Amino acid sequence: MASIRPMDNEGLLVNVLKYTVLIIGCLLVLIPLVVVLLGSFKSHNDFLTSGVFAFPQDGLAWSNYKEAFLKGRVLEGLWNTLVILAISCVGTIITGTMTAFVVQRFKSILTTVTKAAFLAATLLPNITMQVTVFQVVNRLGLYNTILAPIILYVGTDIISIYIFIQYLNQISISLDESAIIDGASYPRVYWSVILPILRPAIATVLVIKFIGIYNDFYTPNLYMTKLRVVSTALYSFIGPYGAKWEIIFAGVVICIIPSLIIFIALQKFIYTNLVSGSVKE
Repeated sequence: MASIRPMDNEGLLVNVLKYTVLIIGCLLVLIPLVVVLLGSFKSHNDFLTSGVFAFPQDGLAWSNYKEAFLKGRVLEGLWNTLVILAISCVGTIITGTMTAFVVQRFKSILTTVTKAAFLAATLLPNITMQVTVFQVVNRLGLYNTILAPIILYVGTDIISIYIFIQYLNQISISLDESAIIDGASYPRVYWSVILPILRPAIATVLVIKFIGIYNDFYTPNLYMTKLRVVSTALYSFIGPYGAKWEIIFAGVVICIIPSLIIFIALQKFIYTNLVSGSVKE
């Protein structure tokens, strides 16, 4: 009878630990979602008397979703969020790809300093600059307007620029040179050559940007106190629905659905492009 080698025992232990960590990670993500989903279908009395994992005893309370959607003004929050998302994402793609194209393709002291400044900016905690940023936004007359978060989302997205730079490193500069020989200007090279090739990176940035803006609570709550987005619409339930957690859970489920659909539709771009260019052959 063959004996089990020490290496086999070590490999088995590694696999057990690996899958144990994966299972624990999945449970940490799924359990809160299950609790929220079950709680959103419970009546008020059922929610107070039953356990968090208990199924609704009084039937499915679809009225929770109706009340959250109408009285919580979730529709207004979704519309404002959609406007902010659309303008911010388009602005990020235009400014990010243009900046990455200039910084990566044109080597000079200016581009080197610019890249170093971007890196230094990413190391600074955002909270340390909020007093200055708030004063600038207020002086420009953008406080309590939808333009305030849009400008902040577009102007402070340095991570997207680095994603585009990383992807541009894989694109041969000979494509630019061929287009220039054919008579194309640099703006034409950017628009007709670089931008179409950057579509996978653009999809990655769009997904990251969408999730970041959709889940952001701090910026809208600070700069848009009179306007409502998805995150602040949920926060408003603390006032009139402070004790009705089933209504709050229904609002959470409603707000999760759009981001879940976007993520499922574009998840392959996240997995394939976030690591693209990390290994060079």
